[in-house]
Amino acid sequence: MYAIVEIAGQQFKVSKDQKVFVHRLSGAEGDIVTFDKVMLLDNDGQISLGAPVIEGAAVSAKILRHLKGDKVIVFKKKRRKGYKKKNGHRQYLTEIVVEDVIASGFKAPEKQSKKTQPAAKKSAPKSKAAPQKAAEVKEEKPVKKAAVKKTKKASDKADDLKKIEGIGPKIASILAEAGYETFAKLAKADPEKIREILLEKGGKRYAMHDPETWPKQAELAAAGKWDELKKWQDELDGGRS
Repeated sequence: MYAIVEIAGQQFKVSKDQKVFVHRLSGAEGDIVTFDKVMLLDNDGQISLGAPVIEGAAVSAKILRHLKGDKVIVFKKKRRKGYKKKNGHRQYLTEIVVEDVIASGFKAPEKQSKKTQPAAKKSAPKSKAAPQKAAEVKEEKPVKKAAVKKTKKASDKADDLKKIEGIGPKIASILAEAGYETFAKLAKADPEKIREILLEKGGKRYAMHDPETWPKQAELAAAGKWDELKKWQDELDGGRS
């Protein structure tokens, strides 16, 4: 059995007792971590796909050690400008070993489910089958409408964090995954905590971003003070005061 699971923003094909190097995790060495974003499960040739993930399926792993990757040289040069810049980078990594692939969300093949449906039809009398079907159809319609309404309400709660100076689409999605999907929640956040989240989810490329003013900007946005916020943002440079 193997699974395709998302770990720290990357997708891996893993199986039991396999060692994997992933982006730095927040746990300590020896901790057991669980990843529930399983996109695919293969159980002895029977494949189950998620939409986008498989409910109930998970991958549990143990943190072996924290380390740095090999050094990567980044060299930039502008022709006839006298500009040269050389940087080195070592990615923060974590080595884990997969202890178990939990397949409680594995779905049976569709062929088996189709065979059970005609058997139920044969056992029911012809005279009673028609009214039962009509009743079932009437009951299913309001359930589907209610589900659509719930998804719309859930999506309406999230705010557009890109209105904050210094936050782009990628950073907005990282903050939303961390639980800061609204202006009100971001206004109560600690800038140091936001820096840790950016480094953990996006790596060192987000170290250049300064979230010091983001909570104060979010506080003005949550209060609806857009004129005051825009006037202040004109004075900021990429979110920096």
